[in-house]
Amino acid sequence: MLKILELNPQLRDFEGDINERLRHYQAREKELCGKEKDLTDFANGAHYFGLHRKGKGWVYREWAPGAEQMHLTGDFNGWNRTSHPMKRLDNGNWEIELDENSGLKHLGKYKVCVTTPDGVHDRIPLYARYVTEDASHNFSATVWAPEQAFEWTDADFQPRRNVPPIIYEAHVGMATEEQKVGTYREFTESVLERIKADGYNTVQLMAIMEHPYYGSFGYQVSNFYAASSRYGTPDELKALINRAHELGLSVLLDVVHSHAVKNELEGISRFDGRDDQFFKEGGAGYHPAWDSRVFDYGKNGVVHFLLSNIRFWMEEYHFDGFRFDGVTSMLYLDQGLGTNFASNNQYFSMNTDVEAVCYLQMATHVAHTFKKGSICIAEDMSAMPGMCLPIEDGGLGFDYRLSMGLPDFFIKTIKEREDGHWPISRLYWELCARRPEEKNVAYAESHDQALVGDQTIMFRLAGDQMYWGMRTCDQNITVERAMALHKMIRLVTIGAGGEGYLNFMGNEFGHPEWIDFPREGNGWSYLYARRQWSLADNPELRYGLLGAFDKAMIQLIRNTHLLSAGGSWSLRQHEDDQILCYQRGDCVFVFNFHPFRSQEALFVPVSWEGDCKVVLSTDEKRFGGYGNIDMKVIYHTWQHDDQLGNGFTMYLPARTAAVLRRCDPKGHVFPAKRKK
Repeated sequence: MLKILELNPQLRDFEGDINERLRHYQAREKELCGKEKDLTDFANGAHYFGLHRKGKGWVYREWAPGAEQMHLTGDFNGWNRTSHPMKRLDNGNWEIELDENSGLKHLGKYKVCVTTPDGVHDRIPLYARYVTEDASHNFSATVWAPEQAFEWTDADFQPRRNVPPIIYEAHVGMATEEQKVGTYREFTESVLERIKADGYNTVQLMAIMEHPYYGSFGYQVSNFYAASSRYGTPDELKALINRAHELGLSVLLDVVHSHAVKNELEGISRFDGRDDQFFKEGGAGYHPAWDSRVFDYGKNGVVHFLLSNIRFWMEEYHFDGFRFDGVTSMLYLDQGLGTNFASNNQYFSMNTDVEAVCYLQMATHVAHTFKKGSICIAEDMSAMPGMCLPIEDGGLGFDYRLSMGLPDFFIKTIKEREDGHWPISRLYWELCARRPEEKNVAYAESHDQALVGDQTIMFRLAGDQMYWGMRTCDQNITVERAMALHKMIRLVTIGAGGEGYLNFMGNEFGHPEWIDFPREGNGWSYLYARRQWSLADNPELRYGLLGAFDKAMIQLIRNTHLLSAGGSWSLRQHEDDQILCYQRGDCVFVFNFHPFRSQEALFVPVSWEGDCKVVLSTDEKRFGGYGNIDMKVIYHTWQHDDQLGNGFTMYLPARTAAVLRRCDPKGHVFPAKRKK
């Protein structure tokens, strides 16, 4: 019996479906690999297709089975559309060789002219590695072949899959304080050090794959092999990743294989003249919610293109893994729209796209095989069984899935519940709800919750008081409430929400307002498409206090190896008093969400006898609190009664949380035990 069925006995009615999932994967792997040793060898498209040096000249190859003729054009031939015909090869491939006197050179512009039944179309090559936009907003492939190849110095860096990721989700373009598009170079020089200093061990880069519309946040990809030129050159992105590795930071790519922009001039839609070269036929090939194209994962050419893309980003840019966007949309023929996934048969019904399931299995296999220690994270809101189990166990092979229900829970609670009436038991259920032995990345908010039309947690809590109530010398009840809950929400999330943790850049210090990219509706303004780091650096403002708490929280989590310590277990919950206490690893977490009811002698039951002390409190003055918890107090366990058992009593102020650890009678904390 497959392990997925042992872990999830309720799925045994679907044993045939799950076994068929594995058989289909094995059959597809055998079909695709042929004489190749492995899918990783099969994923070699970037080595063959596209523009490459050949001796002192060049060779350019393309996959366009529906094309009638193809010609290479560019500034090297005065944009002549007929002077450089390509030769048709087998399997829908085309090729042209150019000698050293062709005029094609570094930074030269080029395109391919594709003759189809309905005419001749200038297109950007499918494997273009550098695509630039001119003053007229026209995109062209640009030759990237500098005389001096980039010199990597990260040979000693290895990502470690067994180390829980503490992820800093970042967008290079909006990472500058100036009202403009930031650059790879600026991110390298100004932001990486911040991420390292704050204790994060992983950077997740958004909007790297080239996209024609900046405001799409990178999720309408046009050129799958091109690092966005908005932020700089390919070598400048390599320098960013190289520096991150020097700092000990892993770097993940937010990879978009769930759909593609429908643009034909800039993207891959109808590249060879056919509507279904890459995408499903007819209406099924269009995503109704995203106004984009939907891949056909059952086609060998499509799978080759996408799997080669996985290998390419690891091989060419040294990425250490991927956050797969839109996985739910991939898994289901209706893109998961309007489905509540309340029953297990919804995962194994006729609505499941078995080819997409197989593709995701192949993609995680390629990533893990090509780079040992790499990690794959699924953005899946459907909770597909086996998402984060090994393929041989009946799973899809991901390492983590995002805990997408948590931010929704916090937003709904803040919007709909008055202080003092938060659903404590529901909160703990949301934190702990995950499938057996499948790991989650927990987060209170990501970029999704910060987009215009929504609000960050801090802005939702403080409102317009953030504009004039954030000075440290001022008393402001609204801001103080917001700061207290901001810290508590983050602490409860990282403390029990998963085996990894994620934060979107700037949210750690309560970055004000929302994210709104330049568009016609806002006068093409960059005012809200940037990060105001100076707010966190200004000692006269409270933002730095929130940032200091985030840093201390992460340091504690790392020092105690908490995210690899297994799950948490509840010690005490009380709805009326708004109390939540739980233990995880060597840490005891206590929360009082009540707005005014402090606990003079809260009894916290624990499974051990001895002493403990507070090692972190949201109420510490260094974090903008009142300092009402004495950090020097040693708490002694005692026997309460048969119902509550052994534990300790402590004072826990209203709207305050604390973390305690075992210590000796003198207050020396015991070393954390690392789970193997």
